[in-house]
Amino acid sequence: MNSSQKVVLLLFMASVLGGMVSGASFYYHWAYFWGGLFLFAWIYSRFALMGLDLIRTTRAHRSQVGLNLEERFELINHSRIPHLWVAIHNQAPLPGCQGSKVISFIKGKEARSYLVRTRLIRRGLYPLGDTILAAGDFFGLFPVQRKIPARDSVLVFPMTVDIRAFPSPAGTLPGGEAMQRRTQQITPNAAGVREYSPGDPLNRIHWLSSARRNRLIVKEFELDPLAEVWFFFDADKSCHGGDDSFFVELNPRETWKRVINIPLPPSSFEVQVVACASLVKYFIEKRRAVGFIAHDRNLHVLTGERGTRQFIKIMETLAIIEAEGNLPIQYLVESQARLIPTGSTIVLLSPANPKAINESLFYLERRGYHPIVIYLDAATFDVAKKPEIDQPIPESFQAPLFLIRQGDDLTQALYKSVY
Repeated sequence: MNSSQKVVLLLFMASVLGGMVSGASFYYHWAYFWGGLFLFAWIYSRFALMGLDLIRTTRAHRSQVGLNLEERFELINHSRIPHLWVAIHNQAPLPGCQGSKVISFIKGKEARSYLVRTRLIRRGLYPLGDTILAAGDFFGLFPVQRKIPARDSVLVFPMTVDIRAFPSPAGTLPGGEAMQRRTQQITPNAAGVREYSPGDPLNRIHWLSSARRNRLIVKEFELDPLAEVWFFFDADKSCHGGDDSFFVELNPRETWKRVINIPLPPSSFEVQVVACASLVKYFIEKRRAVGFIAHDRNLHVLTGERGTRQFIKIMETLAIIEAEGNLPIQYLVESQARLIPTGSTIVLLSPANPKAINESLFYLERRGYHPIVIYLDAATFDVAKKPEIDQPIPESFQAPLFLIRQGDDLTQALYKSVY
């Protein structure tokens, strides 16, 4: 029982008591009024949400930090009873979500809709809901509500920055022996032919063999091992620093823009995600085969492929990856590098102790890989970690080194190596 109900009941009992003591009809009139008001409000609240339904749709279930998410809320009254007001409460966990609104006087068999734009400021997987429909009587004595569970979700990819140039060691240029591994990509290395399967693209059909055998035959290809670029992403929670619980204050004047630049959070892990996503985009646009390896709660291994499909797969992984791993970078490298073709370029992203990175570099170079280090100075992101890792960046790294500190412009930091 809420406070409004208690007040009405107290007034009702006071009126009855006043009538019994004094015998005046004045008090009984007020008792009838308060009792009728209480009963009417209770009955009206039973019908406040009857026949109402909410449909919530979005144009895209994948988007990116900095873009707007457009949603349409449609409130439908299936009954013939009009409703004076209905409040829609958007309880989606999406940071900065919009959509809560009060709609007044909905006629019977009427539908009302409105469009909501929410600026995406944080990567992740977010359900679109739950949504609460709230209504009640005229006086707020009996508020009622109904929860509509989430039906869809949106996957928010991390932000990317423009990379103007990045080193491409000679070993990663096209050429070399075929890798003896089949791929869906069309490469200069033809591996053989096989019978056509539903879904095979027409440009892979070998027409001469098809005419000779009187059935469709398609070509198979192998990857060039020297064209692969592999990313080792360090998700070890013990070496990252900074604050992940950030919130970006947006300029209201920029809400009309399709995309805006979101400031990088003060977190070495989030900056590492943006740096990795930007480099993956750079190499995919250069038509390079890209692979990805990381270990947070689970092991993520995406074999080297080219094209937009591979870019989306890696971005999906980066959208949900968290700094919850307990496997140091040198052990991740030693356990997974042996599966990568010799001669590949290895991009190592980590804020780990330089000694651990040197161990990884020594292992990679000994096995014939071409490593590049993206080193995040975690001491600049988390002062509490400074006694552990506050040491000069060693010049002993036998690989190109790109240094990133808190507040750095990633476009500039990834343009020119330190050593």
